[in-house]
Amino acid sequence: FFKSVVTLGAAAGGILGGYLVDKVGRKLSLMLCSIPYVFGYVVIISAQNVWMLYLGRIMTGLASGITSLVVPVYISEVSHPKVRGMLGSCVQLMVVTGILGAYVAGIILKWRWLAVLCSFPCCAMLLFMSFMPETPRFLLNQNKRSEAIAALRFLRGPHADHEWECRQIEASVQEEGLNLYEFKNPSIYRPLLIGVTLMFFQQVTGINAVMFYAETIFEDANFKDSRMASVVVGSIQVCFTAVAALIIDKTGRKVLLYISGIIMALSTALFGLYFKMVLPHQNNASKPDVWFTLNSASLGTESGISWLAVVSLGLFVAGFALGWGPVPWLVISEIFPLKARGISSGACVLTNWVMAFLVTKEFNDFIGFLTSYGTFWLFSAFCCLNVIFTAFYVPETKGQTLEQIEAYFRR
Repeated sequence: FFKSVVTLGAAAGGILGGYLVDKVGRKLSLMLCSIPYVFGYVVIISAQNVWMLYLGRIMTGLASGITSLVVPVYISEVSHPKVRGMLGSCVQLMVVTGILGAYVAGIILKWRWLAVLCSFPCCAMLLFMSFMPETPRFLLNQNKRSEAIAALRFLRGPHADHEWECRQIEASVQEEGLNLYEFKNPSIYRPLLIGVTLMFFQQVTGINAVMFYAETIFEDANFKDSRMASVVVGSIQVCFTAVAALIIDKTGRKVLLYISGIIMALSTALFGLYFKMVLPHQNNASKPDVWFTLNSASLGTESGISWLAVVSLGLFVAGFALGWGPVPWLVISEIFPLKARGISSGACVLTNWVMAFLVTKEFNDFIGFLTSYGTFWLFSAFCCLNVIFTAFYVPETKGQTLEQIEAYFRR
């Protein structure tokens, strides 16, 4: 529960972020979310009991939920179409870089000092965002044309055609508010359904489950320091997320989702094969503890077979980082119409974090009900469904302006 409680805070943050991003703007929302970040870390640093740790985790989770919604929206609205994919993928690249940094720092620092270290980026975000402009699309939606021109001048440089881009944005800006009746409109509900499904599939591919096993898998493979497993896994994430960021504007979003889904389907199938080989007599009706199951499996198995789990782990993390890690967050920042961007993004972030909570919290029950290999074969089946869903429903947004994407759904 201590691990998964942060996802509950993040789910609430998704709802709050969806409200803030449309009411106070993208820039101010990012500055405001520094407050629960810092407050949460202060509570963790000064914690005297487990309930203070829970509160700190919920507060940092709340801020994470807001951030995970607002940052992709902000970047997509300030980016030029030719580099929007790369910059949008850099959201996930910075996430996994931060995770890797926390892994490395966690080897050296005690947890209170780790919380102190983690509070610094929040303060830096508050400081540096004060120098950044609000997005031109939000400003035009608020009838602040002169400020939008100034923002475009800051973002594009003095020699770009700011008036032309401003007119392009104005053509798609609809000043009236959004009401529930409009969700019957295909241009509103189709991108919403695509975004929610992308977030659902991102979590049910089993990323949290695979990461849950990481240290024990490396222990079984006779690694001297299993804590280095987190650093190895984090390094793989950073490398392949960086590759995705560099090539996404050339390959397109759908190609990376295809490649990523196929790699993950293969690797989770291999994971299932590994557990089938090491646990041939596991009782489906029992509900063993995950750690006990894996450790007891390794006792009766030749250590040589552990290479299969390590390869499967590395392959899965690389595949996820290449596509299904960064691309869904990029796509949901692109496909929603301006007036529905806040509420639709909030629904997607809520879906993502609720599913993350369920997968993390109920993973033991899945192991007990389906067995270890059955659970990972189920994840493999979901990865195959990812590919099918991408083929039929996910639009390719490479090189298009946000206004062109909005027009596509209106058609």
